[in-house]
Amino acid sequence: MNKAEMKAAILEARLAKNKTWNDLGKAAGLSPEFTCSACLGMNHLEKSQADAVAAALGLSGEVSTALQQFPLKTWERPVPTDPLIYRWYEMLNVYGETIKEMINEKFGDGIMSAIDFTMNVDRQEDPKGDRVLVTISGKFLPYKAW
Repeated sequence: MNKAEMKAAILEARLAKNKTWNDLGKAAGLSPEFTCSACLGMNHLEKSQADAVAAALGLSGEVSTALQQFPLKTWERPVPTDPLIYRWYEMLNVYGETIKEMINEKFGDGIMSAIDFTMNVDRQEDPKGDRVLVTISGKFLPYKAW
């Protein structure tokens, strides 16, 4: 089973079993965000975590094995057309250089790691309409001179 087949099986079972990403994260002992990323094929899980997710969804050992495989992180389209994902591209297009300037001013010349990284997605109640609260934390990695 490849990652695309794994993803399809997980999404179908999640819907059929009415499981949330939070449910699957708890089963794996991980954050719902990381668990979701692994289930979508962009990260991998250790055997015990993969077995727990597959069991929670009533899926085969093939799914667990696929969840344990290291991913090939590629994107098929330069800019996705899904409106929610596209808005992230829009935010980075408008504010990406600002984020870079602010990071460089506060830390120096370097980057924020996407490997030593955490992310939380929450709902924030607001009388004018609920808001999406995304918290991203990545280790700063300074560029080296040699």
